[in-house]
Amino acid sequence: MISSEKKLIAVFGATGNQGGSVVRALKASGQFKVRALSRDPGKYQGGADEVVAADLERPETIAEALKDAHGVFLVTNFWQEGTDEIKQATAAIQSAKAAGVNHLIWSTLPNVEAISGGEFKLPQFTGKSKVDAIVKDAGFPRHTFVVPPAYYQNFAGPYGPQQQQDGSFGWVLPIDPTVRCIHTGDINELGNIVAGAFAHPDETDDGTYLPLVGDFLSFNELVGALNQLGHQISFTRVPRALFAGFFPGADAIGETLGYYEAYTYLGPGSHDAEIALANKVAGQTPTPFPAWARDNFRLGAASSA
Repeated sequence: MISSEKKLIAVFGATGNQGGSVVRALKASGQFKVRALSRDPGKYQGGADEVVAADLERPETIAEALKDAHGVFLVTNFWQEGTDEIKQATAAIQSAKAAGVNHLIWSTLPNVEAISGGEFKLPQFTGKSKVDAIVKDAGFPRHTFVVPPAYYQNFAGPYGPQQQQDGSFGWVLPIDPTVRCIHTGDINELGNIVAGAFAHPDETDDGTYLPLVGDFLSFNELVGALNQLGHQISFTRVPRALFAGFFPGADAIGETLGYYEAYTYLGPGSHDAEIALANKVAGQTPTPFPAWARDNFRLGAASSA
């Protein structure tokens, strides 16, 4: 098949972890032409076939960026200052529909407030989940949801073991370390699921949820896996009220961990069928944490969030 016959996939967030992974996987598949969407295309250094300016804060830039696209991968960044994820995603969805996009894949997360009956409030999760209905209602011929995990990278970065007063490293957190509750994975492998869903749309049906899960762990299992590799890492559980005063933003981390402990990262119930389908579509099983850590974990590593 010559290049001009390949279907075009437009990728939002192409300079970030998720979008960058999607671009790489789509290119590796050889089945698609890939258009990276960036607020500053002059700075883009990835492997897409083309790069086009698109800013989710400026909806007027999106329509042209999606011209002739067969598929769109859409992700928003909660942590970007001033971001209204629902507003941004709605603008992109409306533009994609108007452009005649056939297949939209949205990167989503669970609705924590609904799952917990309001006990926990995680806007970085729930804001994304509220976009799901907008995607469904838009009426694309095909739509799919991918669910990124808790990144392995963060356990070696901003949320990794911290140096203690005696010079050792460890986690000091308000969570029961015996509770297996963290669906986690290498975020660089998310693109395999997205590329597979674009390549095999009949297997993902309309509105299928495809989570990336390389491992399902407790903190004790995380620590154990790292110590088996020769690290000497400890875990100390502290009350959430005490933890909240440790540093700015600590209470939000405590809220997140409280949700994990009570309901797991993906929420209650079995996710085995969804995970199995995601792995089938990706054409491979995601890397488990011990294997990833052997090759990538370094104490005090820079953030990869």
